[in-house]
Amino acid sequence: MAYWLIKSEPSSFSWDDQVKRGVANWDGVRNHQAAANLRAMKKGDRCFFYHSVDEKQIVGIVEVVKEAYPDPKDPTGRFVQVDVKAVKPVPKPVTLAQIKAEPSLKDLALIRQSRLSVSPVDAAAWKTLSRMAGL
Repeated sequence: MAYWLIKSEPSSFSWDDQVKRGVANWDGVRNHQAAANLRAMKKGDRCFFYHSVDEKQIVGIVEVVKEAYPDPKDPTGRFVQVDVKAVKPVPKPVTLAQIKAEPSLKDLALIRQSRLSVSPVDAAAWKTLSRMAGL
């Protein structure tokens, strides 16, 4: 199993929206590196659900239930989407400030490439972030 962090603006699609849908398509990614990360996702992989913009915090965990397939909103046919299902909210949201304050997370893509909407999380970082989130 691999781990990821996926970002969404809560005013567009929030954790509550994800929970209401159960399974939702993760679409609209137009950055080539983020799209490559979507293509690398496998069924069963876990992702932190991160509220970007004003909140800047991890709020939940989702699981990939359908691997990459064409994003129908992309007229060029170059970009993909995956389907994810809500697993659970985190007991304690983890803010960007907390993440930046943790030395072992200094290489996390969320910090190094802050505009990347889909990024990998290595197993050690997943464990650290899970602990910080009260899991």
